[in-house]
Amino acid sequence: MNAKELAQSRWDHVAKPLNSLGKLEQLIVRIAGVQNTPDVCIDKRCALVFCADHGVVAQGVSQSGSEVTALVAQSIAEGTANINLMAGVSHTDVFAVDMGMIHPVPGTLDRRLAAGTRNMAKGPAMTRAQAEKALRAGMDLVGEMKARGYQIIATGEMGIGNTTASAAMACALLDYSPEEMTGRGAGLSDAGLIRKREAIAQALALNQPDPQDPIDILAKVGGFEIAGMAGTFLGGMQHGIPIIIDGVISAVAALTAARICPEAVSAMLPSHMSREPAMIRIMAELNLAPILHADMALGEGTGAVALLPLLDMALRVYHGPHTFDDLGMAAYTPQEEKL
Repeated sequence: MNAKELAQSRWDHVAKPLNSLGKLEQLIVRIAGVQNTPDVCIDKRCALVFCADHGVVAQGVSQSGSEVTALVAQSIAEGTANINLMAGVSHTDVFAVDMGMIHPVPGTLDRRLAAGTRNMAKGPAMTRAQAEKALRAGMDLVGEMKARGYQIIATGEMGIGNTTASAAMACALLDYSPEEMTGRGAGLSDAGLIRKREAIAQALALNQPDPQDPIDILAKVGGFEIAGMAGTFLGGMQHGIPIIIDGVISAVAALTAARICPEAVSAMLPSHMSREPAMIRIMAELNLAPILHADMALGEGTGAVALLPLLDMALRVYHGPHTFDDLGMAAYTPQEEKL
């Protein structure tokens, strides 16, 4: 048997009704497949929060200005941001990664490509070479984290304007209109939502991203932090590290990685169902089912790290002594379905 089959067999010997921990059991089996062992261990974990700025902010698509990206990145680097507070509950180390902020921040991991992307409503957000370099940076970071002993990685992002870029990418990747895929992000007014949809429509019409070329989509209407996360999902498959999807921006990065290399999906773990309209369609496309439905929209990787305590509890049962053999009772067996 392979690692996933062995993990499922272990679950079936735990003294409980079969599959009674539902999706939690499935996630542990999935991790076993990624780590290539039924002895699943995720004791050492980290969150990578990819930070970058977006030129499309000039179109009035966000409630805040680009200066907020650096302010939040600084608080992440200092350990005081929302993601740090939530990650502390599950003993998760947090790293802010500068993929291309306008204002560099001390204490971040420097992978910056430029001082933000260009305004995608006026031309391509970045060059293809920049997109490819950002993908490689994300892949390499997974290798670096693995070398430091990390066994699972949560993804997160910070970048004012990035719900606009991610919605544009989702439109191009899944062939939907801006009206169908664009939400209010961090709380846009009706007028702001109209501007956001108009900017996305303008960017798509002007740049004509190739729906068959995910890197072309990434370069023309994406963001540096989205590219870095996409590389992280590719790196998860390459290095045997499970990577947790956060909200819709992380999910767009995951879908991009899956379009580049379909096998990358095997290392992805869903966490929560973002309230952004594109999320349901992206998760369906990836055939993944988030288990947290808390109407979260904070970003920074907060939804991704919220999954970890649930995985910890599931693993306590998975590795625990409460088995049918220990109790001296017959194991549950699948019952025939007749209805």
